[in-house]
Amino acid sequence: MGYRGKWRGVQFMPRARGGCDSGFGKEAAKKLDAMGFMVLATVLNLDSPGALELRACCSPHLKLLQMDLTKPADISRALEFTKAHTTSTGLWGLVNNAGFNDVVADAELSPVATFRSCMEVNFFGTLQLTKGLLPLLRRSRGRIVTLGSPAGDMPYPCLGAYGTSKAAVVLLMDIFSCELLPWGVKVSVIQPGCFKTESVKNVGNWERRKQLLLASLPQELLQAYGEDYIEHVHGQFLHSLSLALPDLSPVVDAIIDALLAAQPQRRYYPGRGLGLMYFIHYYLPEGLQRRFLQTFFISPCLPRALRPGKPGSTPTEDAAQEPDPDPNPGPNPTAAQ
Repeated sequence: MGYRGKWRGVQFMPRARGGCDSGFGKEAAKKLDAMGFMVLATVLNLDSPGALELRACCSPHLKLLQMDLTKPADISRALEFTKAHTTSTGLWGLVNNAGFNDVVADAELSPVATFRSCMEVNFFGTLQLTKGLLPLLRRSRGRIVTLGSPAGDMPYPCLGAYGTSKAAVVLLMDIFSCELLPWGVKVSVIQPGCFKTESVKNVGNWERRKQLLLASLPQELLQAYGEDYIEHVHGQFLHSLSLALPDLSPVVDAIIDALLAAQPQRRYYPGRGLGLMYFIHYYLPEGLQRRFLQTFFISPCLPRALRPGKPGSTPTEDAAQEPDPDPNPGPNPTAAQ
């Protein structure tokens, strides 16, 4: 495959609050540019430090475009931009890098608006972009690469909004994989473990989101669960993020392989401990699955209303067996992206 000749175009679609100016998208764009591809990279802010870094270190073959996945006009402009820049070369690959989440809490505590926001970015944004570029990808018999998450395969505690949107987009990619097979388009999904991207390192941002959640909860829910319950979940989540892998290259290498391998894999699992995680999820009893996820990610304490001695408490047998709050849980192999 000629890099600066046939099918040299690779389109990166951004994370909702980062894009190719950060994380996996930025590093993969830099590597593909160094390999000779024309990279079309969308970013949320053309003047962000990451976007400026891409301009400084990459060749003129890398093109930057501002886009917000929540704005239909931006999406339409990105589609026209891609078509215009691949007229003579063709579009070889699309990398869907959308990954938005702003709440870490039980599904009952998570606002419905958060579920909608996650679906709007992680699912509907990816769907609209992929459908818009399919004519070009069918013509080139190219590749679609989408970043999923283990939270879309397994019931990670307190990641309901994010996990359900990722589950939806992975199923969508499986459908595309079957339907596009006669066209010669290959579809891959990458399920990264926990890596130290910008959103993971931004502890202050997660703290602000926790405070917004506490301020917006109905009083009835806040009394039933307790503020200390939410603080405990938040502390365990931050501890799991502190164990994130600093080297992003396993995910970048998986993206490159999915784009260039003669027979790319349908699934890539870059990250520490994912093989064990998937074995436990698919082959062990449900009770062990749940306890494993609680031990290695978030192990919620009892909500306030279920604690012995509280008015109206009616703890069930399962609830009574839940572990006590532990500010220092065990290592986390597969936290959310």
